[in-house]
Amino acid sequence: MPVGLIALALGGFGIGLTEFVIMGLLPEVAADFRVTEASAGWFISGYALAVVVGALGLTAAVSRFRRKPVLAMLLVLFIAGNLLSAVAPDYWAMMAGRVVAALAHGAFFGIGAVVAAGMVPATKKAAAIAMMFTGLTAANVLGVPLGTLLGQAAGWRSTFWAITGIGVLALAGILALVPKAGNDDTASGGLRGELRAFRSGQVWLSILVTILGYGGMFGAFTYIAFTLTEVSGFAASTVPWLLIVFGVGLFIGNTLGGRAADRDVDRTLLAVLSVLVVVLVVFALSAGNQVLTVGSLLLLGGFGFATVPGLQMRVMKYAAKAPTLASGANIGAFNVGNALGAWLGGVTITAGLGYTSPIWAGAAITLLGLAVMAGAAARAKATARRVPAPDMTAASAAVASPTAASPSGLETEAAGSGQAETADVGPVSVR
Repeated sequence: MPVGLIALALGGFGIGLTEFVIMGLLPEVAADFRVTEASAGWFISGYALAVVVGALGLTAAVSRFRRKPVLAMLLVLFIAGNLLSAVAPDYWAMMAGRVVAALAHGAFFGIGAVVAAGMVPATKKAAAIAMMFTGLTAANVLGVPLGTLLGQAAGWRSTFWAITGIGVLALAGILALVPKAGNDDTASGGLRGELRAFRSGQVWLSILVTILGYGGMFGAFTYIAFTLTEVSGFAASTVPWLLIVFGVGLFIGNTLGGRAADRDVDRTLLAVLSVLVVVLVVFALSAGNQVLTVGSLLLLGGFGFATVPGLQMRVMKYAAKAPTLASGANIGAFNVGNALGAWLGGVTITAGLGYTSPIWAGAAITLLGLAVMAGAAARAKATARRVPAPDMTAASAAVASPTAASPSGLETEAAGSGQAETADVGPVSVR
């Protein structure tokens, strides 16, 4: 894999750490600013909302600029937000720092996925995207526990100073290691060209699968601490260690899911979502057994995150001529899925259905996502049968010179996968 992917992964590590480490530091932050923990919780909610805004609005705003400088600018924004959080004198300054850092989140992963895919041959694009998201999984496995320990030992501000330093290192890596050729080009046709990608019904279906497939996993995970302590009977002190098991599953699933998606995106997503439904059902039925619960946590993380490279790759494939904004929109969709799963899980608990009810709700959401994915795959296969075989001579030339073919180098792959979806056939065409 190109060394530039390490810089992208480091940026992903810092951003993932910023998003999740605050959960372990909320008591200290709330006490320092003299607010309730509920008020401090808005540092999490406000961040998530700003991610969606940045994934769409900021990505659209920078679509006409070269991608490598845009990634560098986003990391400067990320550094500034965490620096503001580290020195924040009051609650609202801290909130401003969280929002500023979050604005870079969605755009960085959206644009970074396009850049990562452009660094490698067509057969390794999903694996390259998975490599970038490895930083996010590492943030969950290692960064959050270590960041929480640092914050508890040296004050919560020390954690944000450390994240600021990680951002500086990632910025230096982007500038030094991410190549210019074929990756820092501008989006095709600017914002208007990027918006044209949303005429594809497959792009919208891919985004919907992201919301439902990822939302199901996150809905089960949001209230997992209550399930582990109240149903499985684990002591509260063991929950952080059990979450590391979940994080290990994330890491494995992300890696293997990327490799499988490179072979066949749709088949991989159908298989992984099917198994994820089964895992959630088994988890809900066996949550009272501690041994089975540990195994379920590992599998939940593994199959839940195995969808991520494929989901990101699929939306980019069907928006191949203008993937940047669609890629950013899909990052926003992951966060919409987070919110949907967490909300529905909370509804089931409030209704008195017990602490396994969010897992059942997650299984239902994932099953719905599987149904949408099955329909999307069937439509794509039907479209591919109607599309003439591509000119292999032209395709070979495109692979040899990805910059000339498209900004992301993805057109050749999409040509054989129903890329006719992006033809100008009206506002939205699902075939």
